[in-house]
Order: sequence, then C-alpha cells, then structure tokens
Amino acid sequence: QVQLVDSGGGLVQAGGSLKLSCAASGLTLSAYAMGWFRQAPGKERDFVAAVAWNGINTYYSDSVKGRFTISRDNAKNTVYLQMNSLKPEDTAVYYCAAKRLTGYYPARYYYTAYDYWGQGTQVTVSS
Repeated sequence: QVQLVDSGGGLVQAGGSLKLSCAASGLTLSAYAMGWFRQAPGKERDFVAAVAWNGINTYYSDSVKGRFTISRDNAKNTVYLQMNSLKPEDTAVYYCAAKRLTGYYPARYYYTAYDYWGQGTQVTVSS
C-alpha cells in the first residue's frame, strides 16, 4: 500500500523559511517523479515544484522560482521542499505527490496526472 506522509508545515512570518518533508512508503521512490502542490482556501490545487526520478531535473512554478527548492533522497524515501522568503500569498495546504515516471520527458509531464497524494500540511505566512 502506497503512503505519502507530508510534514513540516506551520505558522511563519513573511520573509521566513520552512522545510516540508514527504516520507514515502510502499513504493520504490527512484521509479517516481515527485511533486509538491498547494491549495489555498477557495482556490484550485496548483503545481508548485517537481523533481525527476534522478533528482537532477527540477521544475518550478513562476510564483516560487528562486525562493523554493525541491530535493529528494531516494535512499531515505523522502522528498523535501525548502521554502525561503515566504510571502502571505504562499499560505495554503501543501501536498506532495508521486507519479510513476522514469526517463526524460518535457516539463509539462511533471505538472499533472500524479498517481498518489499525501494528506497535506498547512503552511500559514503572516504579514
């Protein structure tokens, strides 16, 4: 049974940092692309960042590029999202997701159609 457990959310002031973690079990992480998405109240779930199976290729939404960094440790079956220079508009529930995808694909393959999702972790940025 595949399980993704998100953690690391919390309340932080604008300009601060948080690091989210996603612990995966029941799958071989190296066979999956991993992504982070977020959903603010009353809005759709949006793509934030993704990392390819090899940990080398990364992809970001324009709104977080240069502030957030996604990384993975396949040996620990864990994916991370380091969030710096946080803004109030980053407030949302953040979800990690896994998509069975190895090899080399255009960036658009990493934005949608994920197979498994975490339960979400709340990030609140105060002004």
